[in-house]
Amino acid sequence: MRPKLKPFAFILIILLLGALAAVNYYVLYAAPFGTCTVGAPVTDMPGMTRGLSELSACINYGYYFLGAPLVAALLLLLTLPKLVTGEEVTPEEQPTQVTTEPKKFAPPLKPTTDAAVQFLGLLQREGRLVDFLREDIQPYDDAQIGAAVRAIHEGCRQILSDHMTLEPVLSGNEGDEVTVPADFDPSAIRLTGNVSGNPPFRGTLRHAGWRAKQVKLPAQPAGQDTKVVAPAEVEIL
Repeated sequence: MRPKLKPFAFILIILLLGALAAVNYYVLYAAPFGTCTVGAPVTDMPGMTRGLSELSACINYGYYFLGAPLVAALLLLLTLPKLVTGEEVTPEEQPTQVTTEPKKFAPPLKPTTDAAVQFLGLLQREGRLVDFLREDIQPYDDAQIGAAVRAIHEGCRQILSDHMTLEPVLSGNEGDEVTVPADFDPSAIRLTGNVSGNPPFRGTLRHAGWRAKQVKLPAQPAGQDTKVVAPAEVEIL
């Protein structure tokens, strides 16, 4: 609802102001309270009486010119509530209200094991990585371990190249001076050394990190157990 004056309210206000102006004109030119001219002091009795009469007239004029506008304003205030009506605001005229909803953060995703097990299975198939990591290598000498690692490295490297595209988190070479911005992601940049104060930080790049830009895993056959890293091998005699 928006307040609006009724049509006859303007007429009433104009009549009230016109009446006040007319009475002011009458008072100024007709001088109903007498002549208001206070001159130099007089010493004779008739002059003193006339001076007191003129002073009284001036006081009466002052009362009038102060009181008449106040009376008109009071009348206007008393009648104003009856002169105002409510007006419906159309949808086009309604101000657009911008509501700000609290920012909703997506709930953390639950880790899925299927893709991880599948990728580990690929590393096992081509590089025997699981067999190597599960093997106790303490009894072997460095030469034997080195020969085994070469074959594992070749197979796992090929799987990584075929199924995952990696890119560094930070550009630059190890040993370069880098600046960590104030809004850095702690999951992407790990700070080490003498960490104190507030970011941005200035430090030395020790490792550029890796981010998986693209992952390409083959579709698994329907009905396959997704928890199997490598199937058992049975040679039939």
